[in-house]
Amino acid sequence: MNRTLNVVRLQLVNKQTYIWVPLLVLAGSFAISLAIYAILASSGVTDTIYGMGAQAPLWYFMVVGIQALTLTFPFSQALSVTRREFYLGTLLTAAITSAILAAVFMVGGLVELATNGWGINGWFFVIPGISDDGVQVTGLFYFSVAMLIFVLGFWAATIYKRFGPLWLTIVLVGIGLLLVVLMWYVGLLQAWDRVFAWIGQQGPVGMSLWGLLLAAVLAGVSFLTLRKTVP
Repeated sequence: MNRTLNVVRLQLVNKQTYIWVPLLVLAGSFAISLAIYAILASSGVTDTIYGMGAQAPLWYFMVVGIQALTLTFPFSQALSVTRREFYLGTLLTAAITSAILAAVFMVGGLVELATNGWGINGWFFVIPGISDDGVQVTGLFYFSVAMLIFVLGFWAATIYKRFGPLWLTIVLVGIGLLLVVLMWYVGLLQAWDRVFAWIGQQGPVGMSLWGLLLAAVLAGVSFLTLRKTVP
């Protein structure tokens, strides 16, 4: 466990990648969104305004997942860290930083609710349908999304390091084609209503748990690939 925690310290040597850049992206997106809300409010818009800028730092977590392997893995092997220790320590680091981001969203949501959308009915952290059950559900949702996107980046990086860019491209194109086939099949069965009804039944908590389950599956596949990856 101590060696795993040492991997966490190793990953956090560069705090910009894991902490400061995601928070900076979030702050920048929030400032731009708030400025747009203010412009709309000054123009006489009285409707509720929802922005999509909150997703900006989440997509950056894919970059973090990629860099967690490509930049740190070779150095960790030079320090005689086992692949298992590196894997566990990296996922623990991702969980910590995802929890920090989720906490920021929870606090921001509380402030938005207290100020009725920053006094101009503009909402950035609170999302309809997700935040209806409380800010704790919002935190769980953003934590699961951040972890899933991080693991996606980490998984893609393991394929790249193990098999090279050609096979990474083949895998990504294959997944894209599979998704298209699935959408075509659902349309053929005229089952989109049932699909959306099932998603609605899961609710934000259920979808968050499904996201964590998918992240766990991808993390397991990543470990199998990492075991034979050359630094």
